[in-house]
Amino acid sequence: MSISILALVALLPILVALVLMVGMRWPSTRAMPLSWLTCALGAFFIWKLPVGYITALTLQDFVVAIGVLIIVFGAILILYTLQYSGGMETIQYGMQNISRDKRIQAIIIGYMFAAFIEGAAGFGTPAALAAPLLLSLGFPPLAAAVVCLVFNSFPVSFGAVGTPIIMGLTPVKQLVENAVASGVSGLNYTDFPTFCKAIGEVVTMMHGPMAVILPIFMLGFLTRFYGQKKSWVEGFAAWKFCVFAAVAFLIPYVACAWLVGPEFPSMIGGLVGLGIIVAGAKKGFCVPKETWDFGPQSTWDAEWTGMIATSTDTEFKPHMSQFKAWLPYILIGLILVITRVPALGIKSFIVAQKIPFNNILGFTGVSASIDYLNLPGTIPFTLVAILTVFIHGMPGAAVKQAWTETFAKMKAPTIALLAAVALVSVFRGSGVADMALNPNNYPSMPLAMAKAMADLAGNAWPMLASYVGGLGAFITGSNTVSDLLFSEFQWGMADQLNLSHQIIVAAQVVGGAMGNMVCIHNIVAVCAVTGLIGREGMILKKTFWPFVLYGIVVGIIASLMAFVFMADRF
Repeated sequence: MSISILALVALLPILVALVLMVGMRWPSTRAMPLSWLTCALGAFFIWKLPVGYITALTLQDFVVAIGVLIIVFGAILILYTLQYSGGMETIQYGMQNISRDKRIQAIIIGYMFAAFIEGAAGFGTPAALAAPLLLSLGFPPLAAAVVCLVFNSFPVSFGAVGTPIIMGLTPVKQLVENAVASGVSGLNYTDFPTFCKAIGEVVTMMHGPMAVILPIFMLGFLTRFYGQKKSWVEGFAAWKFCVFAAVAFLIPYVACAWLVGPEFPSMIGGLVGLGIIVAGAKKGFCVPKETWDFGPQSTWDAEWTGMIATSTDTEFKPHMSQFKAWLPYILIGLILVITRVPALGIKSFIVAQKIPFNNILGFTGVSASIDYLNLPGTIPFTLVAILTVFIHGMPGAAVKQAWTETFAKMKAPTIALLAAVALVSVFRGSGVADMALNPNNYPSMPLAMAKAMADLAGNAWPMLASYVGGLGAFITGSNTVSDLLFSEFQWGMADQLNLSHQIIVAAQVVGGAMGNMVCIHNIVAVCAVTGLIGREGMILKKTFWPFVLYGIVVGIIASLMAFVFMADRF
């Protein structure tokens, strides 16, 4: 069967999800199970995968989904624990003392705080933490979700201490070593670790412009769609603060990538940038003279809100010191660093603690595990929530209420996440290299779509390479997994078109990062923590356009870099 037909079949589950959630506004709890069923039918009738194997793949990602649900549970638990301890109102009071301007708060929390958390933990953690915090500061839930999803892009390539590059690019490790051994001229790397560092350097060049453009665009987006005057200009008026924040982030971000490697750029950039812009905002540096707000909740569109109420208070009272109120978040950051940075020696122990499910239903290689200590939902989220009970001196009734509401909010996202993540497993497993399971030796569904795109693109590939990375993240919910799926394919495209491997693979890494803003996996998770289950299609419609803009900018940069590379060679 032709690659174009295979690509169309592989595309069907995605189209089903988009039509049902975006076009018909079905909730993900109904749309995603049908999308999974479409994928399973394609795998059975076209790929000829056995029913038992499809079932095993589905069960494999049910295990993965449990891990995601644990992260969501921990994030919601932190939110409710701080609400009932009085810590959240104290944070709100302190944040309004920094700036009452919602545009400035969006940059401090959605951009910088989330970048630090992404650098330390990754895997959807930033949106799960930052969105509820914006919610508590008076943001409409829909606005908070969209802002956090879109901003969780340029830090992602270096998320979880460099995992998307260090682990995600392992499929090209042997190709890198072969290139070095064959004495290919012009290489600026000598082995796989130096290749990863070189990729990180190019990635910063591709992300850099959007780290400046995106906050300005998103503030305009915020005021246009959620402001009383429906004006882009109100958001653009804060452009000076956006540029200030971008510079504060980019200088340590780029310096870390070029001088150290891919492990710490986002974490250090977010941490250093956060300190700088908070100090600047307190002094009014680059802050607009007029304060902007969303207006009274009575004027909000009903679609903006969900099951978790937005704060209606305009004046907040401190119930404790700012240090004590922020201490849970400080502990989260410290614990993430201590448990995720390999050099500190704890990560190896944390990673080793898991509940394995090997060779599910007897199929070799169909395995998964619940890494119960390595999941941010347990350490640090749930751990810190328990510690907060004692730090903030919470009474038993308040603790019970926080836990009860958290469990209640977990019901809706469970079905959607189980189906969404199971879809990923069938997608990836469809290209198994076993003639007994894949008798036609077809490529996996994502690879079929990528090859079809490549056939259509030809020499315009540098302009489109990042969208393949975005496709991988959209399907799998992970930059790392997108790189695992497509990095070898991108290397092959560079070979075929006589382009720089470094440029094309870097575009893949950047694409996987920008795909985080549209992936159903992340959208369902952020809907869970903001009470917006059922509004996934609406959010996808909003985040789609920043995704397209990101890809255009990255495509232009990649094309220019490819042109310079070709000029240098010839």
